[in-house]
Amino acid sequence: MTERAKPEKIRCDACPVMCYIADGKIGACDRYANHGGDLVRLDALTIIEGTDQKLVPFLSDTPADEWDGNIVKGDRPFVTAVGAGTTYPDYKPAPFIVSQDIEGVDMVTVVTEGIFSYCGVKVKIDTDRHIGHERDVVRVGGEPIGHVMTSEYGSKMLSLGGVEHLTGGTKKEGRVTCDALLKLCNREPVEMVIGEDDHATTLVVEAGKAPVINGLPEKLMRVGCGSATIGMFAKQWLSHADDVVVVDDHITGVLSEHQAGKELDVPPTGIKILGRRSTPGRYFQVAEPGTGWGGTDIEDPLAILGPFNPKVAWAGQRLLMVSTTGEQSGYYELDTDLVPQPATMPDALRASCDLIAENCEPSICSVLFMGGAGGSLRAGVTENPVRLTRSVKDALTHVSCGGAEAYVWPGGGITVMVDVMDMPTGSFGYVPTPALVAPIEFSLRVSDYATLGGHMSEVKPVSSVTGETRKVKPEAHGHDPMAHTNYRWAKGEKS
Repeated sequence: MTERAKPEKIRCDACPVMCYIADGKIGACDRYANHGGDLVRLDALTIIEGTDQKLVPFLSDTPADEWDGNIVKGDRPFVTAVGAGTTYPDYKPAPFIVSQDIEGVDMVTVVTEGIFSYCGVKVKIDTDRHIGHERDVVRVGGEPIGHVMTSEYGSKMLSLGGVEHLTGGTKKEGRVTCDALLKLCNREPVEMVIGEDDHATTLVVEAGKAPVINGLPEKLMRVGCGSATIGMFAKQWLSHADDVVVVDDHITGVLSEHQAGKELDVPPTGIKILGRRSTPGRYFQVAEPGTGWGGTDIEDPLAILGPFNPKVAWAGQRLLMVSTTGEQSGYYELDTDLVPQPATMPDALRASCDLIAENCEPSICSVLFMGGAGGSLRAGVTENPVRLTRSVKDALTHVSCGGAEAYVWPGGGITVMVDVMDMPTGSFGYVPTPALVAPIEFSLRVSDYATLGGHMSEVKPVSSVTGETRKVKPEAHGHDPMAHTNYRWAKGEKS
């Protein structure tokens, strides 16, 4: 009986790991497989249907038959790098170099999935809650993956990833960091811990969703600081309260002392705020940061008040205290000893608190991928990589990621930043070096591509790449409808 020969493993050269893959198995990245001796790309190449970026005429003299109601023009597909494959080793031209005519201009788009060791994400978290001090370490599974950055207006900021965590620490730190970045970029939830021991905050971040802080979903992003809130709503409190305090971790506002109150002839009330006075009606450091009122650590707003001045205050004086989101509020009246006592809030003041909340936007997490397009993947575009960099800086070459608009940072190199919510689902992959695999496209005139020394012999018309496409409905987060075409890679060729 003849013994059946065991199929040989094939070697994948799509990344530096260089996996040997047995028949019917997949590589370490979950992106390439051995199918009967052929190297197969498992993901579909994603093609986005372009638009002409023109608004539909409104109340114009344009005849109705000149517009058929179809805003998306299906005859202008945009070949993204999602599912395209990489150029590793990088002397090879990019997987797809596609030409097409756009409004009479010969254009070429070079697409490749870059292997990004120098990458990370910037996370914006809309909340007043204290999640950690600036420079506090962010951990996932006990491993450091980034840190807390400087807060912005109504939002906390995180910087996660980067080459120091991906390759500069332990192997476990690199693997955990890469896994967290991959999930965040693919719009999946990641649980992280900020701070140490009793002061630690547990945070769940998911792009496009509300943050979950210590097990509680956040709801609203503050309408403004305490001072700004005074300015916006001062008129609504006249005749219904003698004074209003808007509690805020950053700038607490006091109506009677604020410029808005002065211009509305609100008289002094003898109120005293236990904080550092800035300009009139604006106070810093009224409490420690926390998850209570206005991002402070207090649950009782009266804790930030000192004794009222008996020469100015009076019994029966009405006081409204409210947070910057309107979610916490209290109404008080001074007794004969000039001590605030809880009282039933008038309907007009309740309505003003509700209006503050109505003017607050929903709290969400924003995840922006950031990566440096180094010399390696640029070699897939041109044999002289610096010319591509100069072309991008001169605005001759447009950079996108998965078809989404990318911001190119000034200065040296090609450092891009893109909102993952604008990209197709599942745009990101990984290789266990560890590094992220992210799509990047360079679009420019054919003449400019030739000038920068592009791989002109590899240019193919878009019709030869798209083949049969099908229209699908746009996704909930609003990108253009996409048409997907499956390609199988066999020894570097499309089958």
